[in-house]
Amino acid sequence: MKLYKLNTHTRGCNKSYDADLVMNLKDHPNANVGDVVEIYAPDEENGTHLLLQITEFNGSCGRDVISIESGIANAFKMRPYSNVVMRIVKPADVALDSIEITFKDQYMGRSEMWRLKTYLTDTCVYVNKKIDYNDMQIRCQVYEMWSQGERVASGVITEDTKIVFRSSTSMVYLFLQMSSEMWDFDIHGDLYFEKAVNGFLTELFQKWRKLSCNHEVTIVLFSRTFYAAKSLDEFPEHMRDCLQQDYKGRFYEDFYRVAIQNERCDDWCTVLGQLRKLFTSYQATVLRYHERENMKIPPATNSSATQGNFLEVLNISLNTFEKHYLDRTFDRTGQLSVVITPGVGVFSVDRELTNITKQRIIDNGVGSDLVCVGEQPLHAVPLLKFHNKDTTLTSADDYSLPHWINLSFYSTNKKIAYSSFIPRIKLPLFGSQLTLHDGVGEGEGEENEGHFLSCNQSEYKHNSLFDYDAYDEQIFQPLPAQSTCSLQRVVRAKKTSVPSLETYAYRNNDWENLTPTQIPAMRRKMSDPDIHHGTSAMLAALQPDTTNLSESLASEKNARRTIVSIAPIVRPGRALINPFDPSQVTIKLTSNRRRWTHIFPKGPTGVLIQQHHYQAVPAKPTQAGQQRPLQQIQSNNNNDQEDYGCANGEQYDRVSSHSLLSKSASSQSFVMGDEHIDFFKRRQNSPMNPLPANVPNLTATQAKSYLWGATGEQEWTPAITTVKHLRPIVEGEHHHLGSLEALRALDPPPDAEAGGGRGKIIIGVDWKSLTIPACLPITTDYFPDKRSLNNDYVISDYTLLPDDVNHDYAQSRAVYRKPLSTEEVCKEIVSQRLAQGFQLIVVDEKPPTAGGCSSGSAVQPVKLSRETNKEYLLSIGRIFHKISLSGSVITVTGYRPRHPYPPINVDYRYRFHAPQHETYEISGVNFTTEKLENFNWNHMDLYICTRGDVDYPLMESLKYWRYRMYLLPRENIVSKIASCQRCDIFPDVTADNTREQVEDFVRLIEAVSKLKRQYARKARDSPIAHITKRRHSTSIISRPQPNQGLTNSPFRERVGSNRLPEKRPSINVRPKLENGRIPRIFPATDAAAAAGVAARDDQDDGFPVDIKFSPNATLPEIFEAMKHPVNGVGFFSQTQSLPSCTFVAYDALMWLKTRLNNGRHPLDLLEAMRKERMICHASGDWKKPVVPGFVFYYVVQQDKNAKDYAPPLDDYSAFVNEWLEIEFQGCSFLWHDEPVTTPVPNFLRDSPAPQSWTETSSNKRVYRQSHLEIDVNQKSDRMEWGHVKHHTVLQPRFAFEIVVEWVTSSGPIVADLIGGWMRKANQFNFLVSVPADPMAEPFTKKSDPLRGPIFIPLCTTFLPNGAALFDEFPEESRSDRMLFFQEAILGKFGFLPCVLEKKYSVGKDLPKEYQYVHCTGNMFALIRCATNNYQVESPILKEANVTRCVYGHTNNTNVPKKVGFLWAWNHMIPNKKWKAQTINNSADGELFQLKMLKDFREFCSNSDQRLSTFWTQSQELKRRAQKFEFNNNNTEENKMK
Repeated sequence: MKLYKLNTHTRGCNKSYDADLVMNLKDHPNANVGDVVEIYAPDEENGTHLLLQITEFNGSCGRDVISIESGIANAFKMRPYSNVVMRIVKPADVALDSIEITFKDQYMGRSEMWRLKTYLTDTCVYVNKKIDYNDMQIRCQVYEMWSQGERVASGVITEDTKIVFRSSTSMVYLFLQMSSEMWDFDIHGDLYFEKAVNGFLTELFQKWRKLSCNHEVTIVLFSRTFYAAKSLDEFPEHMRDCLQQDYKGRFYEDFYRVAIQNERCDDWCTVLGQLRKLFTSYQATVLRYHERENMKIPPATNSSATQGNFLEVLNISLNTFEKHYLDRTFDRTGQLSVVITPGVGVFSVDRELTNITKQRIIDNGVGSDLVCVGEQPLHAVPLLKFHNKDTTLTSADDYSLPHWINLSFYSTNKKIAYSSFIPRIKLPLFGSQLTLHDGVGEGEGEENEGHFLSCNQSEYKHNSLFDYDAYDEQIFQPLPAQSTCSLQRVVRAKKTSVPSLETYAYRNNDWENLTPTQIPAMRRKMSDPDIHHGTSAMLAALQPDTTNLSESLASEKNARRTIVSIAPIVRPGRALINPFDPSQVTIKLTSNRRRWTHIFPKGPTGVLIQQHHYQAVPAKPTQAGQQRPLQQIQSNNNNDQEDYGCANGEQYDRVSSHSLLSKSASSQSFVMGDEHIDFFKRRQNSPMNPLPANVPNLTATQAKSYLWGATGEQEWTPAITTVKHLRPIVEGEHHHLGSLEALRALDPPPDAEAGGGRGKIIIGVDWKSLTIPACLPITTDYFPDKRSLNNDYVISDYTLLPDDVNHDYAQSRAVYRKPLSTEEVCKEIVSQRLAQGFQLIVVDEKPPTAGGCSSGSAVQPVKLSRETNKEYLLSIGRIFHKISLSGSVITVTGYRPRHPYPPINVDYRYRFHAPQHETYEISGVNFTTEKLENFNWNHMDLYICTRGDVDYPLMESLKYWRYRMYLLPRENIVSKIASCQRCDIFPDVTADNTREQVEDFVRLIEAVSKLKRQYARKARDSPIAHITKRRHSTSIISRPQPNQGLTNSPFRERVGSNRLPEKRPSINVRPKLENGRIPRIFPATDAAAAAGVAARDDQDDGFPVDIKFSPNATLPEIFEAMKHPVNGVGFFSQTQSLPSCTFVAYDALMWLKTRLNNGRHPLDLLEAMRKERMICHASGDWKKPVVPGFVFYYVVQQDKNAKDYAPPLDDYSAFVNEWLEIEFQGCSFLWHDEPVTTPVPNFLRDSPAPQSWTETSSNKRVYRQSHLEIDVNQKSDRMEWGHVKHHTVLQPRFAFEIVVEWVTSSGPIVADLIGGWMRKANQFNFLVSVPADPMAEPFTKKSDPLRGPIFIPLCTTFLPNGAALFDEFPEESRSDRMLFFQEAILGKFGFLPCVLEKKYSVGKDLPKEYQYVHCTGNMFALIRCATNNYQVESPILKEANVTRCVYGHTNNTNVPKKVGFLWAWNHMIPNKKWKAQTINNSADGELFQLKMLKDFREFCSNSDQRLSTFWTQSQELKRRAQKFEFNNNNTEENKMK
């Protein structure tokens, strides 16, 4: 065994020492780059082994010396200059089963995850290794690795390694269920609320801080209030809007109190105080919410946790989460909703809503955690109990164990001196206390239990006769295997005599009328399509036996005490679930069941485990045919028996999920006390550790899985509890690797053993999921077998021939772009499916290993023959896609279910109270399952093939990503407000820097269009001509030769000729030329001399001014001067699809303005040139008039034979798809002096001006879309493109909207591009991101259910003597004038109008409404015309509507009865920026946003007469203007005389 001397080096200090491992090639003649080596100290063969990959050899290293990066050496406790053993190992021996990777503050889409996985394959990783994937600009870090059933410190990622991505910047919704139990005390005497907030949340926030998580958090308190009323008439009118009715006819209302909305904090402790404050008043506020004076309302009670609105809450968060593509931010990934309940994990739910919730949670790939602070019950949880609408005697309750909810039980560490007993149930209330809950028992509020508990105590004397076990066994007995059984045989199957529990509770002994045919349970729907069921003809077989059953019932008519025998009425084809023994029911595997399984590591026994589940029970002898995962414990620890508190020496089967506690399964050792097991253990070299013999043979039950649990592979037992460690593993110290103790076996507290039993270490929380939630894995392993594919699925397929498609498009396309190769198209097609929530199906091809454990997982789908071609299998829900690439043909095969679930739509009403709102407002929302099979994949695939051509536009249904921005003028408002303590200080404080803003805007659009200038135009600070010497040589820049043209510069290319270059470079992104504004070189003309003006350099507009035109200069003279190479307008350099000599209309107008000194209008001159055919629109379209703005024109009269001449495209639509063109309105004073008018406020003018440019021009489109190259810096390893949607008009003092839309781009690359733009437009303007739906009004389709606008009423009665506003104007103009008055008020507070597309609605008189954004971008306002005949209806979908609303469907809450404003916050602005805007000299560092709201409310309510002062000032302005006009008219008349 050769020893090497170990040196350490620091990366970056020395060029030759840049790798993790540096060694000399001479020492290792047969080693190659890419080999994996194992390094360890010779004396510690079982100690820490480090695996590293050889990335380079270095001769300067010296013989027999290796050098490791110092950080790694420290982490693995390798001392410098010590001797180590190094040997090459086979990657297969050290392959990882799964690896967890964390990342922070970035958006990583699912297709990026797939690319990162490919990039990491065949590389070597170690704990805390930082990974930089530069192509995609992704930074992440290794968190944890599992191999052969245990955690390891280093290993190799292979094709089969499952990669789990965990994000420490997610969108987290924390829901606190404020049910009646929150006010109860737990066994330690704490309120459950205290346990939840002071215990659980405090601990959670500490963990976030420790792992430096930066989640965006929303905290909501929610509850359900029941009203004791028999009919709707008992409720006053104002209460009826939100009432709903449940299956028992009880009236209820749901309340949501949003405490924190989309916030990020470094320290969350302040929030806890806020929650405690809310708690004190919560119950009183909610229960007494509707109380009014002199009005009787039905008594209200808070529901128990079981009866609460649990599923509704999950759906509310899903309504937000499924819109993740709309408001895309680039600094977070992942979504998590956590419900914290004081209950025990049992919920009484509606079947339809359960099915919707399940499908939505699974399809959307959202993590949903349930944290119970109640005691853990002795049956399997989470448990959903379906509403049983059938109250007959024999109907059995139906349960479901949702595997899609991750359950945690939180318990505090408190000790009680006198007892070590921990109850696992909550004791029910007896006797008189029952009346508190209206006769409803605490656990389940069903009548039967209620009556049973409250019935006469003498009834209990029969309990001694009662054989509960026999009864249970009879009720829950599994179905006979044959599906053709008749009920006759079922009835006689078991004759145990058992008194029926129901006989006590059944009041009317009306037995004879009860026949099985009347029992609706027979035709009850199946609760969960996944549960294994046969197709039985049981209903048909019922008839013959009817007499038997009714006879046996009838004979019992009056004998209540005799032993009865009522056989279970078994529901057709389904075994009932027994919550006390759920392992009896296995379910058939589906893709839903396996959707999340790849985030779980494999435990020592080869089954997937959840790390916070822990089992410690006496081992049962294994029954034949039902093997349970056992793990023998052979211990080398002497006081073994005392530790486990089992002096009788019985074996424990302890399925440890923290399998780092285990060495290998054969030499299991649990070390208690002070010894530690180092989990950096030596690896066994055998490919698979010997497993215990009794590992379940998973291949036998391939297609089945346990009903309970997220993995479906862990069996539930009553003792499955979860270890409460002192230092849970999730908190591995991440700042440096030194503290490996955190990753070693964790000791239980010493006094846990004292009580003689491990029972004390009870319950745990899945802290890892709550601190760094996992993203939906990109792989899964279920594919249906051939038979089921043929029977249950509809198959459709289509082929794509990207080369042919591209060939056709390349011919017709105006602008050449390098097409995607067939392989790229195939990869992109897979990427798009991943991005929409599909998962790659990993097909296992290895035979099961000798141990009887299949090598991959419990699933072995159909095997695929792998030829040279590629084939990908993907799935989501019950939809499967097979994408195969063969030569130049891509075949897409889709399998969709033959019998899809019917779509259900639930119409839900509730009241919610958001931050800064004053009341609980009414809101409504629809929960509906999305029909994934309707997604138009064919369109998407053709969009990819044609590289985003106009023939296949992005449609709303394709769920493309978008990032919406407003360009706003930059003004330093906060300090100004601080100085005057009022916020209505606008127009007067803002300087009119329209010109600078327009210049800035032109710069931004040039950056977006990737047009570059080679000399920067100076800012035009003054109208005075600066006369400076200018060296002409610098302005005349020679054009690059065509053959030098193909540099890989990031800007648009143009080669001297319009032919395509013969050889294109091999990079994916199109090559581009560096192009400044290169003036054309003309034959020397005497244009300047012709104008007769001495040459001068006037820098006024950034153009060298050479001439001032004489008043009678002719059009051709001016035109020649414009074309001048040095002093002309200045053209853009050659760029693909732009003709030569192209300029922008705005530049030409500014150029003319400085050179015309008489009253000629620059715009008229340009239009005259166009008519004379001197200039033309750059697309070559002669019909387009000259429009002022960023619009391209080119010089027509130029030398067509010049070698760099480029003709126009002659295709207007193709040109517009390429280039952004924006008209400028409202700023013509920049290029033409206009007379100043006195400003009359719009609302007082005789004919008010229209609100914006959309109303002046009927034919103008509000938005236009252009193609956008996204990967400007050519970093990405994929072709990236997108689209930019923008306003067609720029108007000063208006917000200008830009939206970036994409599907085929990577988050970090788009973020990079937009970041560049934001830096570009940074001098006088700034870009701020805004939500797709700023107001989030209730009852609108895409609105966020927990967000809503704040209504601020406007006082309209401030005139003396109560006179009405606008009395002096005609009736029909008053409503419009009111709008303009409101607009003027918003203007005073610094709001700018936003132009939106009109909402068209057939047959409805929609009111006028205008939206505004504040000039800081922090808030929005909306004003709406107060017409009376307007009402919004809640959107009713065509599908089956499930509604529990009791009060009609139309919703009258939106009718603006009062005049006022709707105000909303911009939640897209990062929290830190938001919080940064504090007003310095205010009392308590008040936030600028809240100050604005407060001041605006005061102004609108006319406090301090501010509103009436504003009115009188406006009237004064009008009087002055009339006087001024009158005087002017008089003087003119005098002149005339």
